[in-house]
Amino acid sequence: KTALSTLLRCFPCERLCGGCTVPPAPPRPPGALPPAMPPPRCHLSSATRLTPRTFHSYLPRSHRTYSCVHCRAHLAKHEELISKSFQGSHGRAYLFNSVVNVGCGPAEQRLLLTGLHSVADIFCESCKTTLGWKYEQAFESSQKYKEGKFIIEMSHMVKENGWD
Repeated sequence: KTALSTLLRCFPCERLCGGCTVPPAPPRPPGALPPAMPPPRCHLSSATRLTPRTFHSYLPRSHRTYSCVHCRAHLAKHEELISKSFQGSHGRAYLFNSVVNVGCGPAEQRLLLTGLHSVADIFCESCKTTLGWKYEQAFESSQKYKEGKFIIEMSHMVKENGWD
């Protein structure tokens, strides 16, 4: 490879195809402004290109954390785990005191194994995968401790950082 082709590599698709060699732009007359929007320079379609992911919150690397299995966005610190003995829609689930990088849908009433609750589905802000739900309101006094807490299903989480 020449130095010029290395400089003109298409970085958005580098992970998919190793980087495209982009032809240089035609010269502009002195004093001319660059075009407002440069033409697409990659041979991959915009749907195929990898978009950079920016998470709202990053958890410290020194802590044991849980991340989204689909996009690796941080979800929770191990210290926020309340219980591992919950059942989600698709298997085992964990109850957390607080989570990060999740969005919340509208609340609705559901009859769960432990009674009637008002819950809102939660989803990963990065990849939009539904992860579990947030307990908005518990109607039985023995279940009030769940209010404001989050359920994340194990099938949507991966453990990271120091779980040896």
